[in-house]
Amino acid sequence: MATNNHIVTVTMNPAIDLACSVPDFTAGKVNRVASHQVDAAGKGINIAVLLRKFGLPVTVTGFLGSDNASIFEKKFKDEGITDAFVRVPGETRIGIKVLDPHTESTTDINFPGLSPDEVHVRELTERVAKLAAQAFMVVIGGSLPATVSPDVVGELVRVIKAQGAKAVIDTSGPALFSGIEAAPWLVKPNDDELSELVGRPMNKLDDIVGQMRTMNRAGIANVAVSLGARGAVFVDGEEELFAKPPKIEPVSTVGAGDAMIGGLVAGAALGLGLKERVRLATSLSAATVAQVGPSLKSIDAARELEEQVVVETISL
Repeated sequence: MATNNHIVTVTMNPAIDLACSVPDFTAGKVNRVASHQVDAAGKGINIAVLLRKFGLPVTVTGFLGSDNASIFEKKFKDEGITDAFVRVPGETRIGIKVLDPHTESTTDINFPGLSPDEVHVRELTERVAKLAAQAFMVVIGGSLPATVSPDVVGELVRVIKAQGAKAVIDTSGPALFSGIEAAPWLVKPNDDELSELVGRPMNKLDDIVGQMRTMNRAGIANVAVSLGARGAVFVDGEEELFAKPPKIEPVSTVGAGDAMIGGLVAGAALGLGLKERVRLATSLSAATVAQVGPSLKSIDAARELEEQVVVETISL
């Protein structure tokens, strides 16, 4: 098993995010953009950029459209990230996010993604296996292209574990089901995704923690469930913690979940205990909500918020 702190992230459906601030956005009307920002994004990419802020070595892979790859390639070069993406014919999708500062709401308009075939999927699986053999942890994040079976997530988790690395998944729907069945080291659904997993509403904290414990016993060492503005719950083999985020002025929720996963992964790579990882992850998520765009320019803002994060042991 690799003893280094090298992290690999897998993004099978990346996007070029165009975030627009539109006060009083109204569908069916002419709307004026007050400001905008363009980012080469996707869960695994956002997480990779954050991990580099901690000085951790990061390699990114997944599927990338060959026709508009340059914006991603520039980002990887600027951030010092190793590019191991499988190139697929066509363009990486565009995602438009309309932020209304008055209603504090976000409207997503997502374009269709790439169409990788079986050859591309096989190439990605082989790359992940090679990378995992030299990695501490591999993070699979985000949605899948329509042509890729959800079963691929579970297969990748098994490949990663077979190579001795820790597998992390942050996805949804059938892909999340597939990944959980393969028992990754860490999984982070939100409360709605957890409800979908178990087939009933999960509104009470004791129900949520009980289900997290069940996942824990099934071989998933770490489970985190985000509850939006209320905070998040974290369970490992020994502790059950609830984290309350600091009070901030929300700007956009884009990238908040990615920042939480990034904090948990960075904390593990740096050898922090669960409570310290939770505090770090919650402050990074809060700092991301307080800005436009999925990636923090620096982690200084999060460091300033860490003392305001309240981490409590859950007693049921």
